[in-house]
Amino acid sequence: MSGELAGKVALVAGGTRGASRAIAVELGRAGAYVYVTGRTTRAGRSEVDRPETIEDTLERIEAAGGKGIALRVDHLVSDEVAALAQRIDTEHGGLDILVDGIWGGDRYLEWGKPVWEHSLDASLRMMRLSLDAHLITSHHLFPLVIRRPGGLVIELTDGTAEYNRKYREGTSLPYYLAKAAINVLAVGEAAELKAHDCTAIAFTPGWLRSEAMLEIFEVTEENWRDATVREPHFVISESPTFSGRTVVALAADPDRHRWTGQTVSSGQLAKVYEIDDVDGSRPDAWRYIEEVQEPGKPADATGYR
Repeated sequence: MSGELAGKVALVAGGTRGASRAIAVELGRAGAYVYVTGRTTRAGRSEVDRPETIEDTLERIEAAGGKGIALRVDHLVSDEVAALAQRIDTEHGGLDILVDGIWGGDRYLEWGKPVWEHSLDASLRMMRLSLDAHLITSHHLFPLVIRRPGGLVIELTDGTAEYNRKYREGTSLPYYLAKAAINVLAVGEAAELKAHDCTAIAFTPGWLRSEAMLEIFEVTEENWRDATVREPHFVISESPTFSGRTVVALAADPDRHRWTGQTVSSGQLAKVYEIDDVDGSRPDAWRYIEEVQEPGKPADATGYR
């Protein structure tokens, strides 16, 4: 345990898998007490229907020397989130770091379909899993964040604000709206939290070697480079731990308020804080997309999230 965040209390909402799971682990490794919430437990899966569980995340936190608790919470159910806030209030009296990684909408994405052909139920479900869940979480948890001067809110999304200014060809309108809206959400949250000396940002990983992405390419974290034979652009991918390390560096920065209202990427933060991935590399997928990848190629079609 490194100790940069000793004494801090963190909540990672939607910390079941991917970048959110790794962020929870690295926050715990840095000394924060971590509440991990999600809908998939060992007793039952969410609609995402993957094997990763919040209990698994907690075990990884503990293996890293950290402490925390895993709680099943559906962040679309206001009463459940209110009960979570009450529990954190009772046990710790406030919240220093709120990481909102709630999503779970990938299964509803119908690649490349225009809005009139895309399932309306799937479109609305993606919006619910994005905006509704994030707003419900903010409503109930922000009162705990503003009690702690210097409180930090991190909204996970897909894509920098610059990248999301243009429509993401090859995805779909509801997916694009669900992700780009988080860039704007951080702007509004930063404005509302300013008077309380709190910081709010949107954070985007690069091309993430999530559990699902490794399965798609039929590789593991140990041999992921084998996938570059099939997809050369995969060379710029990054481990979930990379996101966790950069978020910890941000949270430990006494001058972190300089980022408030912005969308920051793992690659951007890694450059500023001099953070390396687990293999010693320092990937910057969004810079790569903007400067290196051939113009017009739909990054999402190759799985940049």
